[in-house]
Amino acid sequence: MEAADREFFTRLATASGAFSAGLPATLARLAALGQDLDPQAPARAAAELQAMLHTMAGSAVTFGYRGLGADARALEQRLRVLTAFETVAARDWAAWVGELNGFVEAARRDPRSLG
Repeated sequence: MEAADREFFTRLATASGAFSAGLPATLARLAALGQDLDPQAPARAAAELQAMLHTMAGSAVTFGYRGLGADARALEQRLRVLTAFETVAARDWAAWVGELNGFVEAARRDPRSLG
């Protein structure tokens, strides 16, 4: 193996470890944002949720959490749909937050088993 390849895989392993170690805090932040999402004024929480889910979706797949990444991407896409509308019923926000909570709980139990 070339030195550049060894360096790349070392950096990749380090980044993967950092992702895994940071996952509990990321999941806690997602749960807190979901809890704080105000259906009457969702923009602030929704923007951060969307950014976090987008980052998680890409990173998770890169580091071997394929199902976690796919589920994060699906939540992000549904969130994009909700935020595209000027008015969204509170029950639709509640349903999305319920999906988010289910995702967070499943990921806390076993993030590699999702999907």
